Amino acid sequence: MFESMVPEGYEQVVFCHDRYTGLRSIIVIHDTTLGPALGGVRMVPYSSDDEALVDCLRLARAMTLKAAAAGVHLGGGKSVVIADPRTDKTEAMLRAHGRFIQSLGGRRIPKNKIGTEQADMDVLAFEVARVSCNGEDPSPNTALGVLEALRAGVTRAFERTDLAGIKVAVQGAGHVGAALAGFLVAEGAKVTICDVDPTKAELVARDVGADIVEAPAIYDLDVDVFAPCALGAVVNDDTLPRLKCGVVAGAANNVLQEPRHASELTQRGIVYVPDYYANGGGLIFVEEELLGHSRAQRERRIRQIYRNVLSVFDEADRYGITTDQAGERLALARLRALQNVGPRQVNGTPQPYAAGGPTI
Repeated sequence: MFESMVPEGYEQVVFCHDRYTGLRSIIVIHDTTLGPALGGVRMVPYSSDDEALVDCLRLARAMTLKAAAAGVHLGGGKSVVIADPRTDKTEAMLRAHGRFIQSLGGRRIPKNKIGTEQADMDVLAFEVARVSCNGEDPSPNTALGVLEALRAGVTRAFERTDLAGIKVAVQGAGHVGAALAGFLVAEGAKVTICDVDPTKAELVARDVGADIVEAPAIYDLDVDVFAPCALGAVVNDDTLPRLKCGVVAGAANNVLQEPRHASELTQRGIVYVPDYYANGGGLIFVEEELLGHSRAQRERRIRQIYRNVLSVFDEADRYGITTDQAGERLALARLRALQNVGPRQVNGTPQPYAAGGPTI
Protein backbone atom coordinates (compact mmCIF):
# COMPACT_ATOMS: atom_id res chain seq x y z
CA MET A 1 0.00 0.00 0.00
CA PHE A 2 2.78 2.45 0.86
CA GLU A 3 4.38 1.77 -2.52
CA SER A 4 1.20 3.17 -4.06
CA MET A 5 0.87 6.08 -1.63
CA VAL A 6 4.35 7.53 -1.22
CA PRO A 7 5.40 8.40 -4.80
CA GLU A 8 2.26 10.49 -5.43
CA GLY A 9 2.10 11.99 -1.93
CA TYR A 10 -1.09 10.38 -0.65
CA GLU A 11 -1.71 11.25 2.99
CA GLN A 12 -4.22 8.64 4.10
CA VAL A 13 -6.07 5.54 2.87
CA VAL A 14 -8.82 4.09 5.05
CA PHE A 15 -10.62 0.77 4.50
CA CYS A 16 -14.06 0.66 6.12
CA HIS A 17 -16.44 -2.17 7.00
CA ASP A 18 -19.71 -2.19 8.88
CA ARG A 19 -21.03 -5.64 9.71
CA TYR A 20 -24.61 -4.51 10.30
CA THR A 21 -25.16 -2.87 6.91
CA GLY A 22 -22.62 -4.81 4.86
CA LEU A 23 -20.78 -1.59 4.02
CA ARG A 24 -17.42 -2.00 2.31
CA SER A 25 -15.86 1.32 1.41
CA ILE A 26 -12.53 3.06 0.89
CA ILE A 27 -11.67 6.65 1.78
CA VAL A 28 -8.59 8.27 0.24
CA ILE A 29 -7.15 11.64 1.24
CA HIS A 30 -4.55 12.70 -1.27
CA ASP A 31 -3.45 16.18 -0.21
CA THR A 32 -4.70 18.77 2.28
CA THR A 33 -2.18 21.52 1.53
CA LEU A 34 -4.97 23.83 0.35
CA GLY A 35 -7.63 22.72 2.84
CA PRO A 36 -9.89 19.80 3.79
CA ALA A 37 -10.13 17.07 1.16
CA LEU A 38 -13.28 17.62 -0.86
CA GLY A 39 -14.47 14.89 -3.20
CA GLY A 40 -17.36 12.71 -4.20
CA VAL A 41 -18.76 9.53 -2.74
CA ARG A 42 -18.92 7.06 -5.62
CA MET A 43 -21.10 3.94 -5.24
CA VAL A 44 -20.23 1.32 -7.86
CA PRO A 45 -20.38 -2.51 -7.87
CA TYR A 46 -16.67 -2.91 -8.60
CA SER A 47 -15.56 -6.32 -9.84
CA SER A 48 -12.76 -6.44 -7.25
CA ASP A 49 -11.41 -4.58 -4.24
CA ASP A 50 -8.25 -3.78 -6.21
CA GLU A 51 -10.32 -2.11 -8.93
CA ALA A 52 -12.11 -0.01 -6.31
CA LEU A 53 -8.83 1.02 -4.67
CA VAL A 54 -7.16 2.05 -7.94
CA ASP A 55 -10.23 4.09 -8.91
CA CYS A 56 -10.33 5.82 -5.52
CA LEU A 57 -6.62 6.63 -5.58
CA ARG A 58 -6.79 8.14 -9.07
CA LEU A 59 -9.93 10.14 -8.32
CA ALA A 60 -8.53 11.57 -5.07
CA ARG A 61 -5.37 12.81 -6.78
CA ALA A 62 -7.46 14.28 -9.60
CA MET A 63 -9.44 16.23 -7.01
CA THR A 64 -6.23 17.75 -5.63
CA LEU A 65 -5.22 18.90 -9.10
CA LYS A 66 -8.73 20.18 -9.79
CA ALA A 67 -8.77 22.26 -6.60
CA ALA A 68 -5.33 23.69 -7.31
CA ALA A 69 -6.25 24.45 -10.92
CA ALA A 70 -9.52 26.12 -9.92
CA GLY A 71 -7.80 28.33 -7.34
CA VAL A 72 -9.93 27.13 -4.43
CA HIS A 73 -8.78 26.53 -0.86
CA LEU A 74 -9.72 22.86 -0.69
CA GLY A 75 -7.75 19.63 -0.87
CA GLY A 76 -8.36 16.40 -2.75
CA GLY A 77 -10.03 13.23 -1.54
CA LYS A 78 -12.52 10.58 -2.56
CA SER A 79 -14.69 7.77 -1.23
CA VAL A 80 -15.87 4.65 -3.02
CA VAL A 81 -18.58 2.38 -1.71
CA ILE A 82 -18.44 -1.10 -3.21
CA ALA A 83 -22.15 -1.65 -3.85
CA ASP A 84 -24.83 -1.39 -6.51
CA PRO A 85 -26.76 1.84 -5.89
CA ARG A 86 -29.86 0.39 -7.56
CA THR A 87 -30.18 -2.55 -5.17
CA ASP A 88 -27.81 -2.13 -2.22
CA LYS A 89 -28.09 1.51 -1.17
CA THR A 90 -29.82 2.09 2.15
CA GLU A 91 -29.99 4.96 4.61
CA ALA A 92 -28.21 2.78 7.17
CA MET A 93 -25.34 2.05 4.78
CA LEU A 94 -24.92 5.72 3.90
CA ARG A 95 -24.92 6.71 7.56
CA ALA A 96 -22.36 4.02 8.34
CA HIS A 97 -20.07 5.45 5.67
CA GLY A 98 -20.74 8.92 7.05
CA ARG A 99 -19.56 7.84 10.48
CA PHE A 100 -16.27 6.65 9.01
CA ILE A 101 -15.85 9.99 7.23
CA GLN A 102 -16.61 11.85 10.47
CA SER A 103 -13.97 9.79 12.30
CA LEU A 104 -11.35 11.63 10.22
CA GLY A 105 -12.04 14.81 12.18
CA GLY A 106 -13.09 17.12 9.36
CA ARG A 107 -10.21 16.25 7.01
CA ARG A 108 -12.72 14.91 4.46
CA ILE A 109 -15.74 16.75 2.99
CA PRO A 110 -18.02 14.50 0.90
CA LYS A 111 -20.21 15.42 -2.05
CA ASN A 112 -22.42 13.44 -4.42
CA LYS A 113 -20.94 11.63 -7.38
CA ILE A 114 -21.71 8.60 -9.55
CA GLY A 115 -24.10 6.33 -7.66
CA THR A 116 -25.05 8.95 -5.06
CA GLU A 117 -27.50 11.83 -5.28
CA GLN A 118 -28.20 15.11 -3.53
CA ALA A 119 -30.64 13.32 -1.22
CA ASP A 120 -27.84 10.97 -0.14
CA MET A 121 -25.78 13.96 0.99
CA ASP A 122 -28.70 14.97 3.22
CA VAL A 123 -28.44 11.52 4.80
CA LEU A 124 -24.66 11.83 5.26
CA ALA A 125 -25.24 15.19 6.92
CA PHE A 126 -26.78 13.35 9.90
CA GLU A 127 -23.32 11.89 10.60
CA VAL A 128 -20.83 14.27 8.97
CA ALA A 129 -20.30 17.79 10.27
CA ARG A 130 -19.37 19.25 6.88
CA VAL A 131 -21.12 18.02 3.73
CA SER A 132 -20.83 19.74 0.37
CA CYS A 133 -23.89 20.82 -1.56
CA ASN A 134 -26.61 19.12 0.42
CA GLY A 135 -28.78 21.96 -0.83
CA GLU A 136 -28.38 23.32 -4.37
CA ASP A 137 -27.29 20.91 -7.10
CA PRO A 138 -23.76 21.94 -8.22
CA SER A 139 -24.10 20.20 -11.60
CA PRO A 140 -25.11 23.30 -13.63
CA ASN A 141 -22.06 25.11 -12.25
CA THR A 142 -19.81 22.21 -13.23
CA ALA A 143 -21.41 22.26 -16.69
CA LEU A 144 -20.85 26.00 -17.01
CA GLY A 145 -17.15 25.49 -16.32
CA VAL A 146 -17.02 22.71 -18.92
CA LEU A 147 -18.67 25.07 -21.40
CA GLU A 148 -15.92 27.66 -20.88
CA ALA A 149 -13.17 25.02 -21.06
CA LEU A 150 -14.69 23.70 -24.25
CA ARG A 151 -14.81 27.25 -25.61
CA ALA A 152 -11.09 27.62 -24.88
CA GLY A 153 -10.43 24.40 -26.77
CA VAL A 154 -12.44 25.73 -29.71
CA THR A 155 -10.44 28.97 -29.58
CA ARG A 156 -7.22 26.95 -29.72
CA ALA A 157 -8.33 24.57 -32.47
CA PHE A 158 -10.48 26.81 -34.65
CA GLU A 159 -9.52 30.38 -33.66
CA ARG A 160 -13.02 31.44 -32.58
CA THR A 161 -14.87 32.00 -29.31
CA ASP A 162 -18.46 31.59 -30.43
CA LEU A 163 -19.97 28.10 -30.56
CA ALA A 164 -22.62 28.65 -33.22
CA GLY A 165 -22.60 25.69 -35.59
CA ILE A 166 -19.93 23.81 -33.61
CA LYS A 167 -20.71 20.07 -33.59
CA VAL A 168 -20.36 18.52 -30.12
CA ALA A 169 -20.69 14.88 -29.08
CA VAL A 170 -21.69 14.73 -25.39
CA GLN A 171 -21.03 11.36 -23.76
CA GLY A 172 -23.33 10.96 -20.75
CA ALA A 173 -26.80 12.34 -20.07
CA GLY A 174 -26.47 12.68 -16.31
CA HIS A 175 -26.85 15.92 -14.39
CA VAL A 176 -23.72 17.57 -15.84
CA GLY A 177 -24.03 16.18 -19.35
CA ALA A 178 -27.66 17.29 -19.56
CA ALA A 179 -26.85 20.79 -18.32
CA LEU A 180 -23.91 21.07 -20.72
CA ALA A 181 -26.08 20.00 -23.65
CA GLY A 182 -28.55 22.73 -22.74
CA PHE A 183 -25.85 25.40 -22.56
CA LEU A 184 -24.39 24.32 -25.90
CA VAL A 185 -27.72 24.33 -27.74
CA ALA A 186 -28.46 27.78 -26.30
CA GLU A 187 -25.22 29.02 -27.90
CA GLY A 188 -26.14 27.55 -31.28
CA ALA A 189 -24.02 24.40 -31.16
CA LYS A 190 -25.23 21.19 -32.80
CA VAL A 191 -25.30 18.55 -30.07
CA THR A 192 -25.45 14.77 -30.25
CA ILE A 193 -25.80 12.98 -26.92
CA CYS A 194 -25.61 9.38 -25.73
CA ASP A 195 -25.91 7.44 -22.50
CA VAL A 196 -25.66 3.81 -21.47
CA ASP A 197 -29.29 4.32 -20.42
CA PRO A 198 -30.98 5.28 -23.73
CA THR A 199 -34.02 6.63 -21.91
CA LYS A 200 -31.93 9.32 -20.21
CA ALA A 201 -30.42 10.38 -23.54
CA GLU A 202 -33.86 10.55 -25.13
CA LEU A 203 -35.21 12.75 -22.34
CA VAL A 204 -32.31 15.20 -22.57
CA ALA A 205 -32.41 15.28 -26.36
CA ARG A 206 -36.11 16.08 -26.31
CA ASP A 207 -35.72 18.74 -23.64
CA VAL A 208 -32.84 20.67 -25.22
CA GLY A 209 -33.16 19.85 -28.93
CA ALA A 210 -30.24 17.47 -29.47
CA ASP A 211 -29.70 14.38 -31.59
CA ILE A 212 -29.18 10.90 -30.13
CA VAL A 213 -26.72 8.14 -30.91
CA GLU A 214 -26.19 4.75 -29.31
CA ALA A 215 -23.48 4.84 -26.65
CA PRO A 216 -20.84 2.71 -28.46
CA ALA A 217 -21.06 4.89 -31.58
CA ILE A 218 -20.22 8.19 -29.88
CA TYR A 219 -16.50 7.79 -30.65
CA ASP A 220 -17.11 7.47 -34.39
CA LEU A 221 -18.99 10.73 -34.95
CA ASP A 222 -17.47 13.35 -37.21
CA VAL A 223 -17.63 16.32 -34.82
CA ASP A 224 -15.63 19.34 -33.72
CA VAL A 225 -15.65 18.49 -30.00
CA PHE A 226 -15.88 15.26 -28.03
CA ALA A 227 -17.18 16.01 -24.52
CA PRO A 228 -16.92 13.00 -22.17
CA CYS A 229 -19.23 13.55 -19.20
CA ALA A 230 -19.56 10.07 -17.72
CA LEU A 231 -16.93 7.59 -16.54
CA GLY A 232 -13.16 8.03 -16.95
CA ALA A 233 -10.53 6.28 -19.06
CA VAL A 234 -12.65 6.76 -22.19
CA VAL A 235 -9.68 7.93 -24.25
CA ASN A 236 -7.68 4.74 -24.58
CA ASP A 237 -5.96 2.51 -27.11
CA ASP A 238 -9.28 1.28 -28.47
CA THR A 239 -11.18 4.57 -28.71
CA LEU A 240 -8.48 7.10 -29.55
CA PRO A 241 -7.97 5.96 -33.17
CA ARG A 242 -11.72 6.28 -33.73
CA LEU A 243 -12.00 9.92 -32.65
CA LYS A 244 -12.85 12.37 -35.44
CA CYS A 245 -12.75 15.65 -33.58
CA GLY A 246 -10.56 18.68 -33.06
CA VAL A 247 -11.06 19.04 -29.30
CA VAL A 248 -11.55 16.75 -26.30
CA ALA A 249 -13.06 18.63 -23.34
CA GLY A 250 -15.52 17.22 -20.84
CA ALA A 251 -16.63 16.82 -17.25
CA ALA A 252 -15.50 13.23 -16.64
CA ASN A 253 -12.61 12.64 -14.26
CA ASN A 254 -9.46 10.92 -15.54
CA VAL A 255 -10.53 11.04 -19.19
CA LEU A 256 -7.19 9.62 -20.32
CA GLN A 257 -6.60 5.98 -19.49
CA GLU A 258 -2.85 6.65 -19.42
CA PRO A 259 -0.79 9.88 -19.57
CA ARG A 260 0.73 8.82 -22.89
CA HIS A 261 -2.67 9.26 -24.52
CA ALA A 262 -2.22 13.04 -24.19
CA SER A 263 0.80 12.80 -26.49
CA GLU A 264 -1.11 10.62 -28.93
CA LEU A 265 -3.95 13.14 -29.07
CA THR A 266 -1.44 15.90 -29.80
CA GLN A 267 0.16 13.83 -32.55
CA ARG A 268 -3.24 13.49 -34.17
CA GLY A 269 -3.83 17.25 -34.00
CA ILE A 270 -6.52 17.00 -31.30
CA VAL A 271 -6.56 19.67 -28.59
CA TYR A 272 -6.94 18.10 -25.14
CA VAL A 273 -8.30 20.18 -22.27
CA PRO A 274 -7.19 18.54 -18.99
CA ASP A 275 -10.29 17.31 -17.22
CA TYR A 276 -9.28 18.75 -13.85
CA TYR A 277 -9.44 22.23 -15.43
CA ALA A 278 -12.63 21.58 -17.38
CA ASN A 279 -14.69 20.26 -14.48
CA GLY A 280 -13.60 22.73 -11.81
CA GLY A 281 -16.83 24.77 -11.84
CA GLY A 282 -18.45 22.63 -9.17
CA LEU A 283 -15.52 23.15 -6.81
CA ILE A 284 -15.62 26.89 -7.36
CA PHE A 285 -19.35 26.79 -6.59
CA VAL A 286 -18.65 25.00 -3.29
CA GLU A 287 -16.13 27.61 -2.16
CA GLU A 288 -18.34 30.47 -3.28
CA GLU A 289 -21.15 29.03 -1.16
CA LEU A 290 -18.80 28.87 1.82
CA LEU A 291 -17.74 32.48 1.29
CA GLY A 292 -21.33 33.65 0.89
CA HIS A 293 -20.76 35.38 -2.43
CA SER A 294 -23.48 36.31 -4.89
CA ARG A 295 -24.53 34.21 -7.87
CA ALA A 296 -23.09 36.85 -10.18
CA GLN A 297 -19.70 36.60 -8.47
CA ARG A 298 -19.85 32.82 -8.65
CA GLU A 299 -20.59 32.87 -12.39
CA ARG A 300 -17.79 35.36 -13.12
CA ARG A 301 -15.32 33.15 -11.31
CA ILE A 302 -16.47 29.97 -13.05
CA ARG A 303 -16.25 31.62 -16.46
CA GLN A 304 -12.62 32.44 -15.66
CA ILE A 305 -11.93 28.78 -16.47
CA TYR A 306 -11.76 29.91 -20.10
CA ARG A 307 -8.64 31.99 -19.44
CA ASN A 308 -7.17 29.38 -17.10
CA VAL A 309 -7.30 26.82 -19.90
CA LEU A 310 -5.71 29.25 -22.33
CA SER A 311 -2.89 29.60 -19.80
CA VAL A 312 -2.43 25.83 -19.91
CA PHE A 313 -2.07 25.98 -23.68
CA ASP A 314 0.51 28.77 -23.34
CA GLU A 315 2.46 26.70 -20.79
CA ALA A 316 2.43 23.70 -23.12
CA ASP A 317 3.78 25.82 -25.97
CA ARG A 318 6.43 27.43 -23.78
CA TYR A 319 7.95 24.14 -22.65
CA GLY A 320 7.10 21.89 -25.58
CA ILE A 321 5.00 19.54 -23.44
CA THR A 322 1.46 18.16 -23.60
CA THR A 323 -1.47 20.13 -22.24
CA ASP A 324 -1.90 17.42 -19.60
CA GLN A 325 1.69 17.91 -18.43
CA ALA A 326 1.31 21.69 -18.56
CA GLY A 327 -1.89 21.65 -16.53
CA GLU A 328 -0.34 19.45 -13.86
CA ARG A 329 2.77 21.63 -13.81
CA LEU A 330 0.73 24.77 -13.08
CA ALA A 331 -1.47 23.04 -10.48
CA LEU A 332 1.47 21.54 -8.59
CA ALA A 333 3.23 24.90 -8.63
CA ARG A 334 0.31 26.35 -6.67
CA LEU A 335 0.50 23.50 -4.16
CA ARG A 336 4.22 24.03 -3.63
CA ALA A 337 3.76 27.77 -3.22
CA LEU A 338 1.20 27.29 -0.45
CA GLN A 339 2.89 24.56 1.56
CA ASN A 340 3.69 25.49 5.16
CA VAL A 341 1.93 28.85 5.03
CA GLY A 342 0.11 28.39 8.33
CA PRO A 343 -3.57 27.83 9.24
CA ARG A 344 -6.07 27.73 6.40
CA GLN A 345 -8.32 30.78 6.50
CA VAL A 346 -11.68 31.89 5.13
CA ASN A 347 -12.40 35.62 5.33
CA GLY A 348 -9.46 35.96 7.69
CA THR A 349 -10.73 33.30 10.11
CA PRO A 350 -8.65 30.13 10.66
CA GLN A 351 -10.50 26.99 9.55
CA PRO A 352 -9.28 23.99 11.56
CA TYR A 353 -10.13 20.45 10.54
CA ALA A 354 -12.03 19.79 13.77
CA ALA A 355 -15.61 18.55 13.42
CA GLY A 356 -18.44 21.00 13.87
CA GLY A 357 -17.58 23.39 11.04
CA PRO A 358 -20.25 24.81 8.74
CA THR A 359 -21.98 22.74 6.10
CA ILE A 360 -20.80 23.93 2.68
